[in-house]
Amino acid sequence: MKKFPENFIWGTATSSYQIEGAADIDGKGPSIWDAFCSIPGKINQGDTGDVACNHYHKFKEDIQLMKDMGVKAYRFSIAWSRVMPTGKNTVNEKGVQFYSDLIDELLNAGIEPWVTLYHWDLPLALEMEEDGWLSENIAAYFTEYANVCFNRFGDRVKHWITLNEPWVVSILGYGQGVFAPGRVSNSEPYLAAHHLILAHAKTVQLYRAQYAHQKGQIGISNNCDWREPLTDSEEDKQAAERALEFFLAWFADPIYKGDYPEVMKERLGERLPVFTEAEKEIIKDSSDFFGLNHYTTMYASHANGIKEHVSVHGNGGISEDQDVNLSLDKDWDLTSMHWAVVPWGCKKLLKWIDKRYGNPNIYITENGCAYPDKLVNGKVDDQERLDFYKGYLTACQEAIDEGVNLKGYFAWSFMDNFEWAMGYDKRFGLHYVDFETLERVPKKSALWFKKSIAINSVNTP
Repeated sequence: MKKFPENFIWGTATSSYQIEGAADIDGKGPSIWDAFCSIPGKINQGDTGDVACNHYHKFKEDIQLMKDMGVKAYRFSIAWSRVMPTGKNTVNEKGVQFYSDLIDELLNAGIEPWVTLYHWDLPLALEMEEDGWLSENIAAYFTEYANVCFNRFGDRVKHWITLNEPWVVSILGYGQGVFAPGRVSNSEPYLAAHHLILAHAKTVQLYRAQYAHQKGQIGISNNCDWREPLTDSEEDKQAAERALEFFLAWFADPIYKGDYPEVMKERLGERLPVFTEAEKEIIKDSSDFFGLNHYTTMYASHANGIKEHVSVHGNGGISEDQDVNLSLDKDWDLTSMHWAVVPWGCKKLLKWIDKRYGNPNIYITENGCAYPDKLVNGKVDDQERLDFYKGYLTACQEAIDEGVNLKGYFAWSFMDNFEWAMGYDKRFGLHYVDFETLERVPKKSALWFKKSIAINSVNTP
């Protein structure tokens, strides 16, 4: 039986706004997602995260379910506005206490906490008063917030992720306007991204300078889908490479190489901000591991100035800047998100990262799928999800066999939750949530996961 390496981390993941609820109690301030959800037409069926899965009150029950699954690690995010209601100056002790209790409960269950400092829910006050991620001051506010978290939780938390998917914050939040704060621009995404990278780097600098005694690790999680050349033509090969550089290298190149990819500098000109030499120094090598969120694969071809319509979620950036068209194979299976199920794309992306960034330790911090699950007689037969996980984990194993330093895998998501602009319509969870009663039920995939974790292999009997 093929097994994963001995210390391979099997985990599951969530984020604060998607599960916690308790949107305005115990001193929590509003976030940009609280505000965005109140705008008519922005969220499917007018859903909000006001209650979500009510994890704020049910976290002990949820951790027991994780323990039952046998997961080794749980990746969750801290809501900045729960800890600092206006994003700066004042600390909300009840918010701190919630996360402290959550961390203690995890450790008592033998589950390692992996904490994401920012999963898109910026304190609304910072958006209103400072222009959010467009502000030159935002990195300082973020570092101040991170300092509170390191100070209060770092004695017990040994794995930190500064930012989750800065690409999404930049492109969907400031470029396409489909995510909070809902801005539309062809230049703001590059400015927001610039400040996100600086916020990450300065936070890591702080952690290494003042909290080295905590003996933890700190990194960032970037998202990227694989781009396969549509044909063997040189133009399509270059288009696929360009698409990956505009998607992942945009954020990873500064951290591993010290600056943005050349292709972005050439194509964007003055719309791409410039790092000073001093900034490059603190950004380079500012991640102890490579966090990757990966979901799907598309074909890429050279557009030659002819733009085909691609949905905002399929597009790896502002398409006009890349001159790339994206497409799917008609034979690929699709999830409820219309994302193609292509396990070999995951393996190819892992090998691309391995080669470009010098064989780093990689953790897949998200991978998963949405399907229209139904609860029947107290059970959820989500065979498609089980097959998805088996396929992608097998591809991960092949990548490890070929020399990729993949150290762990976090399934997205622990439970069905608020799926941003999609509301409660899309179910990604290993656990089914009845959004009326908030009852949780392990799906067939969760039971399979439990067996796989126990034997450290996807080849379950």
